[in-house]
Amino acid sequence: MAHESPAEFAGDPDDVARLWTPHRMVYIGGQDKPADTSADACPFCRIPARSDADGLVVHRGRTCYVVLNLYPYNPGHLLVCPYRHVADYPDLTQAETHELAALTATAMRVTRAVSRPDGFNIGLNQGEVAGAGIAAHLHQHVVPRWSGDSNFLPIVARTKALPQLLGETRELLAGAWPQATSSEGEGSC
Repeated sequence: MAHESPAEFAGDPDDVARLWTPHRMVYIGGQDKPADTSADACPFCRIPARSDADGLVVHRGRTCYVVLNLYPYNPGHLLVCPYRHVADYPDLTQAETHELAALTATAMRVTRAVSRPDGFNIGLNQGEVAGAGIAAHLHQHVVPRWSGDSNFLPIVARTKALPQLLGETRELLAGAWPQATSSEGEGSC
């Protein structure tokens, strides 16, 4: 029997479906990770200087802003970030702490109105050892969750299926933001 190379089978059909997500390789390879912990290298410090659409900014407050996660765990995964380059939660000012909390609550209301999730994961990863991808700039995750959203793909294939482009998600959430804040009497924090 002759030895056959894997290349000879590249086009042969089988019963395995494939979901190609090559866009994730830039993140896995560290392309968008800051070179150091300075504000100059920090993407969360640079985002506010961009347009909302280009920076994926959903809402701008006085001391904090809300942005879509460029590498989301789930569709509509938001980050609430202070404008100031600060790493540790106890180092936030009282105004930043208040607005971070208020924007997190509004992010949940807006996401519920737009996407109807069954629940949320909310949290801060303080330090690299705790899972912070960018530990030098505090950011709170607001991750919508749906019943059954955890399936075999992330576990077996280390892949997440996202049914909507980030720009479309940003438009829906940003468009719903004024209605959610005015109906709650919140305004900007």
